[in-house]
Amino acid sequence: MIPPLLSREPDRPILVVAPHPDDEVLGAGGTIARFAAEGRPVHVAVVTSGRAPRFSEDQIRTVRAEAAAAHAHLGVTETHWLDFPAAELSDHPHGALNAGLGALVSDLAPGLVLAPHPGDIHLDHQLSFLSTLVASRPHQAAYPPLVAAYETLSETNWNAPYLTPAFAPNLFIDISATLEVKLAAFRLFASQVRPAPHERSVETLKALATLRGGTIHRPAAEGFVLVRAVV
Repeated sequence: MIPPLLSREPDRPILVVAPHPDDEVLGAGGTIARFAAEGRPVHVAVVTSGRAPRFSEDQIRTVRAEAAAAHAHLGVTETHWLDFPAAELSDHPHGALNAGLGALVSDLAPGLVLAPHPGDIHLDHQLSFLSTLVASRPHQAAYPPLVAAYETLSETNWNAPYLTPAFAPNLFIDISATLEVKLAAFRLFASQVRPAPHERSVETLKALATLRGGTIHRPAAEGFVLVRAVV
């Protein structure tokens, strides 16, 4: 069962904010699958979408189809595409991103929000994190009582040590029972999978889960940085 801290108000959904499609699987795929198996509604907000000419129409269609298949495999309740331009968030009015995520948080009233880590090397990740915090501010009537940041291989691990916020997990979710579901979902993102030892490989993803699990004496886990907990 889900630990008591994460089971408060079990009727409230979970919201996972993904700067790009596949970030949610890399960072929280096992957790998504576990919550879904427990009967919790899990929503994924994909902040950006590819746009021409940076991405071809074929690439855009492929990734959308892969995301749909991966999310169905994980048990995601609904995928919300915010459709901001991928790799161009810094050129887009930040207020618009705040408003887009804010409207979604207001509509869903999630009990837990998972966001990318602010120390990720990709600026889209940093801006998505900041807007998630703006959208989750406690002055709302039904603000998220739990907010945490996940790690994304090839983004979180490439930051500048001592110069950017380090990912030091202090919340661990046991995904021993759902690791294979996560890995299968990642395989469904075929256009994004790379051969080992690349970070975006099935082998590396499994190795990270094993490492995080070993930290808490479990076969597999996902690590998070707890940003806020209201209990």
